[in-house]
Amino acid sequence: MSHIRELPACTVQQPSPDDQENGTENRALTALSSSQAMASPRIEAVIQERHRMGECPMWEEETRQLVFVDINTRTVCWWNPLSGGGDPVGCVALHREGSYVVASGTCLGLLDWEKGQVEWAAWLDRDKPHNRFNDGKVDPAGSTMPEASAPGVWEPGQGSLYTLYADRSVVRQLDQLGIPNGLDWSLDHHTLYHVDGLDYSVRFYDYDVQTGGLANPRLVCQLEPEQGMPDELFMDTTETLWMACIDGGRVIRMDAETGTRLCNLEMPVSRVTSCCFGGADYSDLYVTSAADSLSPEQLLREPQAGHVFKVLGLGVRGLASCHFSG
Repeated sequence: MSHIRELPACTVQQPSPDDQENGTENRALTALSSSQAMASPRIEAVIQERHRMGECPMWEEETRQLVFVDINTRTVCWWNPLSGGGDPVGCVALHREGSYVVASGTCLGLLDWEKGQVEWAAWLDRDKPHNRFNDGKVDPAGSTMPEASAPGVWEPGQGSLYTLYADRSVVRQLDQLGIPNGLDWSLDHHTLYHVDGLDYSVRFYDYDVQTGGLANPRLVCQLEPEQGMPDELFMDTTETLWMACIDGGRVIRMDAETGTRLCNLEMPVSRVTSCCFGGADYSDLYVTSAADSLSPEQLLREPQAGHVFKVLGLGVRGLASCHFSG
């Protein structure tokens, strides 16, 4: 099982207002380019617990464990693939051993795992009571880039992308976004890839690794609504992107420059939320999912909704997550 740490209420200057044994499951890979064909993958449900909105998985190298969040229960979770145990919000990122950057509501802070305490550093988007942080990641220079969005409201232009620097200052890098979501960097760190779920797009920007500044946006790909809403994405060592599609039941692999679809990885659940690479050599793809918003009839058809899956045999490797330097 995964272990859980529920976050305390956010207070920044003033109070905030507000395993079982691994089971082998379905396996399916739809190759869209014969030159990019991979070995047939195997999908296992490694955390067989129903999470309401599993998100933001990352592999922690020091402890060899998977860290992720359940947004709708305000919890940070971790799972050790060797013991099956561990100790468990919009997003979570690595800081130093025993400490994580967390985003809860529209607050940013540092979680001390053993104490279960959060040192809240910033409270943003106070003028948008429906917003919450939706995703985030540490850049190669050690700054975090969390994103605020308006879940359930889905009004265009309510989302933003922020940078939290080591000195705890915060800068808004982008605004007027729909549902800002997955982000990652090119191998040379000069390009940021970014998802806006509300317009079903992936864009890339020239990235200044010293300042976190963005320029020259270009479209990588535009999905059709029936393909599912694009969610989290990750870069692999071959500089191709892996992107989860919520309500599409799949993870898409695409060329980072052209947006050409290389393959579809079909999952046994529909609400696929996020993915990351992990394991000893970063060759395992971990995929989170959600149970919220499914009807009782859908939950009967999808008994694994909300589980966390591991995909083996893809033949590619991912990259280690960066640590916040603050």
